[in-house]
Amino acid sequence: MHPLLLITSSFLILVSSFAAEGDGTSLFNGKDLTGWDGDPKLWKVENGIVIGTNPTPEAMANNSFLIWRGGTVKDFELRATVRVIGDNNSGIQYRSRELKDVAPWVITGYQCDIHPAIEHTGMTYEERGRGIFGLNGKNVLLDPDGALWQLSEHSPVKVDVSQWNEYVIVAQGNRLQHFINGQPTSELIDHDAAKRTLEGLLAIQLHKGNPNRVEIQELRLKVLPEIPLVPFEPAKLPATTTKIEKPRTSRPQGTGPVVPVKK
Repeated sequence: MHPLLLITSSFLILVSSFAAEGDGTSLFNGKDLTGWDGDPKLWKVENGIVIGTNPTPEAMANNSFLIWRGGTVKDFELRATVRVIGDNNSGIQYRSRELKDVAPWVITGYQCDIHPAIEHTGMTYEERGRGIFGLNGKNVLLDPDGALWQLSEHSPVKVDVSQWNEYVIVAQGNRLQHFINGQPTSELIDHDAAKRTLEGLLAIQLHKGNPNRVEIQELRLKVLPEIPLVPFEPAKLPATTTKIEKPRTSRPQGTGPVVPVKK
């Protein structure tokens, strides 16, 4: 078996065994935002659901985040049931850090995007950093120089983000995997040692601009054992590996036009 296939097969078996042992620890108490930190004008708990609301394009100067203060995340499996109402997007930040010099509750780092545009939902992305890595349906690799390579592709997972969906992030070492409703959306192997992060904050994004509401029904975290980093071995890459340009977007918020700010 090809070494990368062997790694992937072993990894999936490992993930399955963790899932069989339980779904991890809930990070919400179902009553209030104890253990979390966000702008109190934007976040609340109602009927057991965490709700972040951006009421108007003028309400937020930056994307604002609800930050978990229970510690940092390193190697883990995270399961979140989320929906986004309104033509805008959200995301789950992980291994991230605060940018207090920009504004309170502003975050940079890896993100599992929750976006109404199918190509973006579930993609691997870095907020206020290196941008998009792998769109929905793309498995990619960053080499030690930061160049992007596509390892493989599959049909994108199609979901309606305004409905409840389960988003799963599995991060171990420099390998990051995203799933929606049990289906893989994107995978990143990050060999860019100068810019990658192996540990950091967990947070939920509320996007500025078009009015929207993000709701989180459940969020559970399971700590996974540390494993060795995937080494960069060009000779062992799949034959399908192709160097690609960093993807860009024409849909910075949702699928329609950006609502202008009133002056």
